[in-house]
Amino acid sequence: MHTLWDERYALRTDHIGSSAIRELLKLTALPDVISFAGGLPAPELFPIDKFKEASEVVLTEMGERALQYGTTEGYQPLREMIAKNASKYGIQISADNVMITSGSQQALDLLGRIFINRGDRVLVESPTYLGAIQAWNAYGVKYVTIPFDDDGMMTDVLETRLRTGLKFIYVLPNFQNPTGVTLSRERRKQLVEMANAYGVPIVEDDPYGQLRYEGEHLPPVVVLDDEIRAKEVPIYSGNVIYTSTFSKILAPGLRLAWVVAPEDVIRKLVQAKQGCDLHTSTFSQFIAYQVANSEWMKTHITAIRKTYKERRDIMLESLEQYMPDGVEWTHPKGGLFLWASLPNNLDTSTIFRSAVEAKVAFVPGGPFHPLGGGENTMRLNFSNAKPDLIREGIKRLATVIKENIQ
Repeated sequence: MHTLWDERYALRTDHIGSSAIRELLKLTALPDVISFAGGLPAPELFPIDKFKEASEVVLTEMGERALQYGTTEGYQPLREMIAKNASKYGIQISADNVMITSGSQQALDLLGRIFINRGDRVLVESPTYLGAIQAWNAYGVKYVTIPFDDDGMMTDVLETRLRTGLKFIYVLPNFQNPTGVTLSRERRKQLVEMANAYGVPIVEDDPYGQLRYEGEHLPPVVVLDDEIRAKEVPIYSGNVIYTSTFSKILAPGLRLAWVVAPEDVIRKLVQAKQGCDLHTSTFSQFIAYQVANSEWMKTHITAIRKTYKERRDIMLESLEQYMPDGVEWTHPKGGLFLWASLPNNLDTSTIFRSAVEAKVAFVPGGPFHPLGGGENTMRLNFSNAKPDLIREGIKRLATVIKENIQ
């Protein structure tokens, strides 16, 4: 419906739309719906007691500072802790290379704000993280896409994309959202080498890196890039901007994430953030530091991995048991999602309505493809539902799909 206000919005709002997932979650909140739709961590794993203890310590011992305005860069001890943990992966950085953001979504938006001019080309996998698409659409980005297989981004066709004049490459190398696939070690190396050769920066989004359930740990892209120049430049000044979050290992309600980048990039991000929200919640940062800066975190992450691995395995077993011929799916080695493909003649956005009527939900795959396509695909989340519900939900979903195949 056209209103007077439609003539008053900035032109950039023409490129802003509602998140398809957020809109779908309204439907999946209905009673008795088994939801595989959201990327929700399991709430029973939230360390509520640890948060209670941390809140008491923070308010008793440092309440005046924790409830005051803070620096835009973020709480210094928290940034130092992140830099120290990064060194375990082989990248030498300091707190000056770290900025705290209000969730990874803000990090993506700020990167768009400081890098993307209208019409700039950004390379993304197809499908890719829907939140990145939504963040950058407002800046008038043009997407260049690259396909994937079981080893992640298909780097054998990367060079042809690099010749199109890219502003940066966006990649989720670990248990990608939405597909769940992992970029292989060899392809990570190829990505870094080609990006450096063509002078194209990489944005590495790594929210799930600590949630591996099988296979060997692979070095982050930022580490492989740093190895190229570490002997010449002791202070990190690489070609990769790295983002991660506390949402998947502590709790998403904290809205705490971080960016690792060369110092001059951090300075520009700080300027952009000052005009956005001044700084991320001081209180949340104090609490997160108290909770995360302990040996207990290792035990906590181990418990998360055990729970999510069990749920992933049950979903894979249930898919194998109930799904009809013609349906295929990925086998994620970690993270929160797997990706299913139906016969080409089916449209999962249509099937979604029938699925909700059957009291089960997923996310149709189309919106994850920035240039269109993927109508026959869907994303399934396995972290939020308990085992019995996963079995029942996949059984219901399989019944709906069978009805549409016939």
